[in-house]
Amino acid sequence: MAGQELRDVLRKRLRYQGLAGAPFTSVADVVGWLGAVQSQEYAVAKWSVGQRATGLSDAGLDRALADGTIIRTHVLRPTWHFVLAADVRWLLSLTAPRVHATIASYYRRYGLDGAAFARSEAVLARLLPGGNQLTRKQIGAELAAAGITTDNQVVGFLLGHAELEQVICSGGLIGRQRTYAWFDERVPPAPAHDRDDALAELTRRYFTSHGPATRADYQWWSSLTATDATRGLELAAPDLAHTDVDGARYWHAAAPPPGPVEPAPRAHLLQPYDEYLVAYRGARAGYDRDGRLAAGRDPYANGAILDGEYVANWRRTLSSKKLTIDVQPVRPLDRAARAAVTAAVDRYAGFLDLPPSLTIQDGPDA
Repeated sequence: MAGQELRDVLRKRLRYQGLAGAPFTSVADVVGWLGAVQSQEYAVAKWSVGQRATGLSDAGLDRALADGTIIRTHVLRPTWHFVLAADVRWLLSLTAPRVHATIASYYRRYGLDGAAFARSEAVLARLLPGGNQLTRKQIGAELAAAGITTDNQVVGFLLGHAELEQVICSGGLIGRQRTYAWFDERVPPAPAHDRDDALAELTRRYFTSHGPATRADYQWWSSLTATDATRGLELAAPDLAHTDVDGARYWHAAAPPPGPVEPAPRAHLLQPYDEYLVAYRGARAGYDRDGRLAAGRDPYANGAILDGEYVANWRRTLSSKKLTIDVQPVRPLDRAARAAVTAAVDRYAGFLDLPPSLTIQDGPDA
């Protein structure tokens, strides 16, 4: 895809993803719009939600997790995502079999079979119902006391399996430690979705919130088989529009969500697993202004984008009194670009309720 055409796609994605226009005002709005928000790094994943809405805070995301507005569990792919409590049952019913298949080799490596899962879930059934919420360390100690395992890796796979089977899900925080809770006490009952209905809903949700994107992008994000991804697109296509570029078809909602068109340039600080970077084939990709993967980007580091273009890596240091941000550009930043990055840092500092300290290094060939 040539430069200008890709720039158009990337800018449209900013709007559909809620990074431009700021149409949302609540945690539920953001998570429901995106369908699922990758969140294995909980502390920074909260900002992925916060920067897509007005008036949210880091502490507010903790409260949303504690009160069950959002659930953090394994869904779509073998990692954690934020999802709405109203969506988690049908999402798991649709995608859990694919996640199990993806990690089946690990189950075999650690000797985990139906009997092992049943034994561990019996322990969970003794520990968690009645409003109890326990940390992974506390549950691991109980599994060890029951003679099941002392291996921390195995504990992780047992808990992940129980999440996929709708036995447990996220609770609130104990200090800074995340907890697990009994699924049926956190997630309200919901009618089962017909499989085609679930496929259509997930497909619509993805292309409406993540478009323009290809069917292959959707298959990567959803973990569905090629057959199911194609079927979902067939079902959802009447509600979508598409654009053909360089022989590839990019699907999207017919119109972007409402909201003001913000003047360029505008920068965003993204954590490495933000939906803008990981929701497309070529995970953690960031593009330069010519439509190529940005030279110098670190796909496992935080990234700064400017009007859709990947322009810098960044890292943060937190203390109780200050947020320190160090920005390492991957191309030279002019005065307007530096001002846009500074404004993005200010927004992040406001979310954390900390004063910011910013250093922007010189870019290459500056």
